[in-house]
Amino acid sequence: MSTTSKRHTGTEPVRARTAGRLRLLLSLLFAPVFLVGAGLLAWWAAESGSGDAPGRTVLAVLAGVCALLFLVAVTDAAVLGRRARHPARRTTDR
Repeated sequence: MSTTSKRHTGTEPVRARTAGRLRLLLSLLFAPVFLVGAGLLAWWAAESGSGDAPGRTVLAVLAGVCALLFLVAVTDAAVLGRRARHPARRTTDR
C-alpha cells in the first residue's frame, strides 16, 4: 500500500494550472446548447403519442440529462468566473 505525501519533492510545480479559459469557453458555448436540447426534447416528449418511437420516457430522460448537463455547465462557468475575479492567495509550505 502506497501513501501519498503532501510535501513537495521539487520536481512538480508548486501551483498547478488548468486550462481555465478553455473550460470557461466550453461551458459558455454548451450551456445554451444543452438548455435548448432539454427544451426541445421535453416538447417532443409532451407531443409524442403512446405508440411513437422513441417513447415519452426515453425523451423525458434525455431531456433530464440535457438539463443536468446545462446545470453542470452553468455551475462550472460560475466557479471559473469567480476564480478569475478572486485568484487564490499564495500559500506557503509548512
